[in-house]
Amino acid sequence: MRANISRRGVAIGVCIAALGIGPVTSSRAQTYPSKPIRFIVPFPAGGATDAVARAMQPALERILGQSVVVENRSGAGSVLGVDAIAKSAPDGLTIGISGGGGLGVHIGQPVNRSYDPIKDLARISKAAESPFILVATPTLKANSLGDLIKLAKAEPNSISIGYGGNGTGMHFAAQTFVTMADVKINLVPYRGTAPVVTDVIAGHVQLGIADPPPSMGAINEGKLKPIAVSSKQRFPMFPDIPTFDEQGLKDFEITGWFGIVAPAATPYDILTRLNAVVVAALKDPEVARRIRLVGMEPVPMTIEEFSAYVDSQIARAAKMQASGGKPN
Repeated sequence: MRANISRRGVAIGVCIAALGIGPVTSSRAQTYPSKPIRFIVPFPAGGATDAVARAMQPALERILGQSVVVENRSGAGSVLGVDAIAKSAPDGLTIGISGGGGLGVHIGQPVNRSYDPIKDLARISKAAESPFILVATPTLKANSLGDLIKLAKAEPNSISIGYGGNGTGMHFAAQTFVTMADVKINLVPYRGTAPVVTDVIAGHVQLGIADPPPSMGAINEGKLKPIAVSSKQRFPMFPDIPTFDEQGLKDFEITGWFGIVAPAATPYDILTRLNAVVVAALKDPEVARRIRLVGMEPVPMTIEEFSAYVDSQIARAAKMQASGGKPN
């Protein structure tokens, strides 16, 4: 251990103490972690999930005293990466971050998984959340949601909308928009948000449902035309972009969120330790600043709070599915 402890290290220690989680007394937890930790991100580098993981990484390393290696394993709308988390050894040396799609919150097309998101994953904490942004290629002859809906109704199936994989929150948002607007727009799944943004800029697809991190720069540079944000209130980083609700799709509210998970059989004392570490990292001012810089808000939770939150989101998606994709 280094003789000189940084002020940030002290602050993080205070955060852990403030959580009310005392030291774990088992011999296993006292020596944990004895090796570097894999932090699996089930999307490509450059997207929102990756941005949150990399913002957390330095603080996790400081607190744990071990290397934390971020590993991008993208594909199938996060299923491949989350499957790797679920099937890893339950020793606390593999954790991961996933959006709702990977954790069982889905709508639209069925998602083929080789793991059970309820039985095979241990929930640790919510990490961050943000709205989605409906963006268009600059040449599209629509500058508002009303314009877009008129165009789609006049020319059915002539427009495509890209999103970051089936079963994701982005898919949820795209499907709900198409259903509520009663338009025929082609839904095109991608391996993550970053390639969606690239293809919308290039005009390969006319629309995209995007996370803030890969889209904010392109919006500011005029390479993407923002149409609507998916939260109930306007997005503080882009206050001039109206919401879906403001533009006629009443009660449209879908936000992207990410949570930290581990293999289901991970011992509870290790999960408790990980929760304390994750919450402390998210409360670290530098981590919070970096997460907010990419348009997201840190949302640390206890294990119990996060588990209840995921269950509520699964139930909400099931109700929306049963009602044809309309909010309840």
